[in-house]
Amino acid sequence: MEYLNTVCQNVVVSTLFIIFIIAMIGYLVGGIKIKGIELGTAGVLLVALIFGHFGFEVDKIVEDMGIAMFVTSVGFIAGPKFFRNFLKNAKSYVLIGFIIILSGALTCAVAIKAGNIQPELAAGLLSGALTSTPGFAAAKEAAGELDSVVAIGYGIAYPFGVIGVVMFVQLLPKILKVNMEEERAKYAAASTVEVTIYKGTLIEIDPMGMMQFCAAVVLGVIIGKIYILLPGGATFALGTSGGPLIAGLIFGHFGHIGKIDIYCDKRLLEHFREFGLVLFLIAAGLKGGAGFVETLQEQGLMLFVWGALFTAIPMFIGYFIAKHLLKLNLFNSLGSICGGMTSTPALGTLISVTKTDDVATAYASTYPIALVAVVLACQFVILLF
Repeated sequence: MEYLNTVCQNVVVSTLFIIFIIAMIGYLVGGIKIKGIELGTAGVLLVALIFGHFGFEVDKIVEDMGIAMFVTSVGFIAGPKFFRNFLKNAKSYVLIGFIIILSGALTCAVAIKAGNIQPELAAGLLSGALTSTPGFAAAKEAAGELDSVVAIGYGIAYPFGVIGVVMFVQLLPKILKVNMEEERAKYAAASTVEVTIYKGTLIEIDPMGMMQFCAAVVLGVIIGKIYILLPGGATFALGTSGGPLIAGLIFGHFGHIGKIDIYCDKRLLEHFREFGLVLFLIAAGLKGGAGFVETLQEQGLMLFVWGALFTAIPMFIGYFIAKHLLKLNLFNSLGSICGGMTSTPALGTLISVTKTDDVATAYASTYPIALVAVVLACQFVILLF
C-alpha cells in the first residue's frame, strides 16, 4: 500500500501528468456550449487557474516552450502577407498600441490619486492587467526595495488580464450579432495582397519543416535576448514572445534563403500553434491561480476591481478608436486590440472565432509598439508618483 501511495504521489506531481490532465479537462470544459457560447481553448486557462489555486505548478520551460511554439507558428503563417498589410495600416496600428497603453497609464494615475493606491502596487496591477512580463520586470526594477509590492499587484490583476481579453474577442461579435461569414469575406477581400512566389526550384532540406521551424526559434531567442536601453535606465528586450514572432515573420515572408526552402508545412504550423497555446495557457493559469484567493483576501476586493478596470478601460478605448476613428474593420480592430493588450491567449481565441489566420497581422503589427510602451508606462508610474 505504501508503495502504491508513493507511485500515486509521483504521478500527481509529474509535470507531464499535470500538463495533460489540465489540457484534457480544459478541452472538455471549453467544449460546453451555453446559449451558443463556449470557452474553447480558454477552458484550459480556467482549469489551470483552479489547479494553480491548489498549489500545482510546472517549470518555466513549459511557458517558454509554449509561447515560442505559438508565436513562431503565427509568424510563419502571417509572414507572406504581413509586411504588405502592415504598410497599409501602419499609422493606425502604432496609434492603437500607444493609446491602449496610455489609457492604462492614465487609469493608473487615477487609481493612485482617487483610490489612494501605492504607486508600486498600481504599476504591478497595470503590468498584470496587460499580462506583460517585461512591464512587470521594469516596474520591479523601478520599485527597488518595494518590488514585492509590485508582485502583489501583478498577481491580483493577471488572471482577469488574461481572461478579460479572451472573453472580449469571443463575445463581442456575438453581442454585435455579426454575420461572421460576411465579415470574413469582406476581410479577405480587403486584405488581399500579392504574394511574391519564387519561380525557381528550391532545395528542400526537411519537407515537413521541422528544421526550418527550429531554426526560426533559435533566431527568435537570439533576437529576444538583445537588450535596448530605455530612458530612465530601464532596459527593453522582445523576449521569448517577441523574438520568435519576429523570426517567424521573417521566415514566412521570404520563404527561402537563396535556393534553400525555409517555409513549413501549414498543417505542422497549425498543430504547433494550438499545442503551443495550450502549454502557455497552462503555465500562465497555474501561475495566476497560485495564492490568488489568499492575496485577494489580504489586499481586499477593491484591488481586484481596479485590476479589472486596468484591463477593461484600455481595451474598450482601443476598440472605440479602432472602429470609430480609424475605421478599421472588425477583424483588424480585434487583432490590434490583442496586440495592444499584449495578449497572446486572446490571439489564439480570435483565430478560432474568425477562422482566419490573417488576423495575426494586426496583432503582430501592434504588439511591438505596445510592448515598448508598457515597459515605459510601468516604470514612469512609479518614478513620477
